[in-house]
Amino acid sequence: MDTSPSASLPQRSIIVGDVFASDQPALVATVLGSCIAACMYDPVSQIGGMNHFMLPEANRETTSAAFGIHAMELLINKIMRLGGDRRRLQAKVFGGANVLALQGAELQIGQRNVAFVRQFLADEGITLAAQRVGGNQGVKVCFYTATGRALVKPLPNRLLDETLQQEVQYLRQTKTKTAAAPAADAVTLF
Repeated sequence: MDTSPSASLPQRSIIVGDVFASDQPALVATVLGSCIAACMYDPVSQIGGMNHFMLPEANRETTSAAFGIHAMELLINKIMRLGGDRRRLQAKVFGGANVLALQGAELQIGQRNVAFVRQFLADEGITLAAQRVGGNQGVKVCFYTATGRALVKPLPNRLLDETLQQEVQYLRQTKTKTAAAPAADAVTLF
């Protein structure tokens, strides 16, 4: 029987495209390869949450939280709706490892995700309190929403197989959708 403080907390696991925030103490976890999890919290109101995104930018037709730009805004907005103050937000960022063995630009997904999240936080004036990004090994991240405490456990790559398969499948689906010809009624901006 687990008698640690986290045993009594509500627990939630998230995957690519998920965003979770709570105004009650909770423990949220995810497993990352090249994806990023941004954990944000307001230390005064003790409101926080986590997102899990796969790619930094999206095409114009999607607002999926699998893309960094949407995942970051969704997490900030959820925390604010629960009573958090954007001016006090602090972030901890994890993931962005080089674990996908694909050819071409996809090889840089982890690095692109890390560069995106750092720039986003700087542009928004959100303090980057901690990070464990890059490398070539996946991690499991557990985040306590009320305190901002984060636990990170490196994972042997064999344990990432299922996560990586999901990432590769999602990436291929995304490339197929973005490579499709625009609809006849689409407007092209230049």
